[in-house]
Amino acid sequence: MHIVIAPDSFKGSLTAGEAASAIAMGVKQVFPKASISKVPVADGGEGTIDALTQTTHGKIMTNAVMGPLNEPINADWYIFSENTVSVAVIEMAKASGLLITPENKRDIRHASTYGTGQLIKAALDAGVGRIIIGIGGSATNDGGAGMAAALGVKFFDKNHQIIPAGGAALSQLAYIDTTNIDKRICHTDICIASDVDNPLCGPAGASAVYGPQKGARPETVTELDAALLHYSNIAKHDIGIDVSNIPGSGAAGGLGAGLMLFTNGRIISGSKLILDTINFPKIIAGAAFIITGEGYTDEQTIQGKVPIRIAEIAKRQDIPVICLSGALSEAAHNLANYGVSAVAAIPYAPCSLDYCMENAALLLQLAAVRTCQLIKIGSLMEK
Repeated sequence: MHIVIAPDSFKGSLTAGEAASAIAMGVKQVFPKASISKVPVADGGEGTIDALTQTTHGKIMTNAVMGPLNEPINADWYIFSENTVSVAVIEMAKASGLLITPENKRDIRHASTYGTGQLIKAALDAGVGRIIIGIGGSATNDGGAGMAAALGVKFFDKNHQIIPAGGAALSQLAYIDTTNIDKRICHTDICIASDVDNPLCGPAGASAVYGPQKGARPETVTELDAALLHYSNIAKHDIGIDVSNIPGSGAAGGLGAGLMLFTNGRIISGSKLILDTINFPKIIAGAAFIITGEGYTDEQTIQGKVPIRIAEIAKRQDIPVICLSGALSEAAHNLANYGVSAVAAIPYAPCSLDYCMENAALLLQLAAVRTCQLIKIGSLMEK
């Protein structure tokens, strides 16, 4: 029996690789003779680099950059070759992410994507022809202005002074000067890996939907949304592109919009990109079943996150897919309509979120045991 284990990360508790190992341990307890392929997957957020290093031959690079609040940090990125083209893979979360900022120091009003721009510049210095930028897990809401500033774009107020970093300062923006932007960006294929389709502004925009997750109070959400709308209006006038309502422009606090404005970046499904790059159809050929997983399964999963993308591919080969999740919303049961054979929550008894996150590996392993025991019973009944 061949079993493929292909989870996403369980954010805040397990990387995709750690989740795959925990599930594999549970599977082996029930099916000790099974051959197992562990395939960590990502959707463009944390774990994108780890997912690609499993099946491509490249090199991890490290650069000193400025973190979300202008603190010096070291951030990793990845470079590999694909059909004679050098490809850089950047996770914005490693340079401008929420989880690299201590909770008591997080400040969405002033957080900047400048460090992400520094990583893009490092990739250009390495001579790559294509840059994949995973934009999940941000601490920012600056519309990608910090990223653009690192590439040479200048943002001025009405007094011809450069505005401060962060999303709140965008309300002071009077005009944008792209004269000194790094010209190499125009000759580089920029892929924005994201499974988020939120627009930049409005009730479904970056500030309203993701601001509270980054510590924004209601009044701050209103302030930041107005600042991003002002920013998009100035950009429309100065650059000629209206990004305010483009699906995906609101990803990563508007970094999606900034990449569209200043790098001609194009949004592609992060999970689809990863699965295509690692040739997932070949990996799962002949598998008895696939176990995937994620931290929370809800209506956003149905919109194209990892379990759905895996199910789409597996359906073509008639391979069942099981999703193990840290928590399930009512919408999770609709995954059956999209090719996911079964979903199951990981906790086996009422417990706190803190307990689940601290013991995620063990709970995931035990959930895999229970799942495989049911599969084993089903196999015996068929006989």
